[in-house]
Amino acid sequence: QVQLVESGGGSAQTGGSLRLSCASSDITASYCMAWFRQTPGKGRQGVAAISPSSIFTRVVDSVKDRFTISRDNRENTLYLQMDNLSPEDSAMYFCAAGAAPWRQCSGLVSTDFMYWGRGTQVAVSS
Repeated sequence: QVQLVESGGGSAQTGGSLRLSCASSDITASYCMAWFRQTPGKGRQGVAAISPSSIFTRVVDSVKDRFTISRDNRENTLYLQMDNLSPEDSAMYFCAAGAAPWRQCSGLVSTDFMYWGRGTQVAVSS
């Protein structure tokens, strides 16, 4: 059974940085993985995705040039480096894994991902 466990969330000030991690079982090395975020009353929104071999990545425009997604398949870990944070980045962040091909996975539609972590909270103060 695939398990995903996020860590690294917490509080930061505007302009600060946080690095999220997602530890996973080794089967996810062949899966597309992604980060989503959710605020109260809203659905999960895709933030970034990465292909199994890290050849392809996608970061949504709202966080482009500030967030970087990466993975280390030897350590079965997914990362999200978040720089120049703003209060609008405050949310619960979830990692997800799915077997869909990159063309589909990169669309960051939550229903294309089979496995989810429980999330890690990020709070950015002004």
